[in-house]
Amino acid sequence: MNVELVPWDQPEAAELRAGQRREIAERYGTPDSEPGTPPSAGDIAVFAVVRDDSGTAVGCGGLRDLGEGFGEVKRMYVLPESRGSGAAAALLHALEEWARGRDWKCLRLETGDRQPDAVRFYTRSGYTPIAPFGAYADEPSSLCFERVL
Repeated sequence: MNVELVPWDQPEAAELRAGQRREIAERYGTPDSEPGTPPSAGDIAVFAVVRDDSGTAVGCGGLRDLGEGFGEVKRMYVLPESRGSGAAAALLHALEEWARGRDWKCLRLETGDRQPDAVRFYTRSGYTPIAPFGAYADEPSSLCFERVL
């Protein structure tokens, strides 16, 4: 697996994010289940794609700067056929290293109650449950996690 930092609007990144949004819409039965401000080129500090050994982009993810040494993991996604390959772990590790390099102290994230696979992944990756934060505070389906770096 190879992780590459890319611009937000890079075509493969945009295609992967669209796949993530389609999957979320299917799971939650609504085209827009995001309680907060959707990430954009203007507020994502870094975005990355992970490529398999053939060079195909199979996953993506980014970080939003929350200030005061905190960041938020946004738009983590791996194609269904590439899950279990180590792509998500490689991607998350690269994002964590990028954050450490900027002296960020902690990463937070939100996932939903219809994403048990994501909950398992983040828990295995060292993220612990926290109270919903920010825009997620009043969202009953939100599950929030953090990891001190």
